[in-house]
Amino acid sequence: MRILGVDPGLVTTGYGVISDSSSRGTRGVVELIEVGVIRTKADSGIAARLNRIYRALQEVVSEFEPDVLVIEKLYTHYRHPATAILMGHVRGVVCLVSGASDIPLVSIAATHVKKSVAGRGHAGKEQVGRMVERYLSLRPMSAPSDATDALAIALSYVLNRRPG
Repeated sequence: MRILGVDPGLVTTGYGVISDSSSRGTRGVVELIEVGVIRTKADSGIAARLNRIYRALQEVVSEFEPDVLVIEKLYTHYRHPATAILMGHVRGVVCLVSGASDIPLVSIAATHVKKSVAGRGHAGKEQVGRMVERYLSLRPMSAPSDATDALAIALSYVLNRRPG
């Protein structure tokens, strides 16, 4: 099974594709297939930026043919409604990619992702990043935290669907 994890952001959207070879009743191997970021330019305007994210994610989906797309549930503090609205726009694009490509969409709470991967629901980005490296047997990554977060989201899905 191929899982596409996406960490949506208007400036930088992280994505990671992993493969899980587990089957009913067995534990398999989780392997990294692809990891990267999609960057947009602030002076491009919201429509152009969302279009860039959409097209880039469509390319990832076309190339790697994931079986499921996983994102974090939207959470925001009430003091930052503009940030939540912008994030909602990007999440909408991710949802559109899922629907247009007929790929099931799964949303997981950020605290659940952190707990699944690092053992604590309030783990820091560095701790989550180190655990992603450990799970995927990677050397310390120089990838941006957006990419590492996307891999953590995908890993959380795998870790919570695996048999005992």
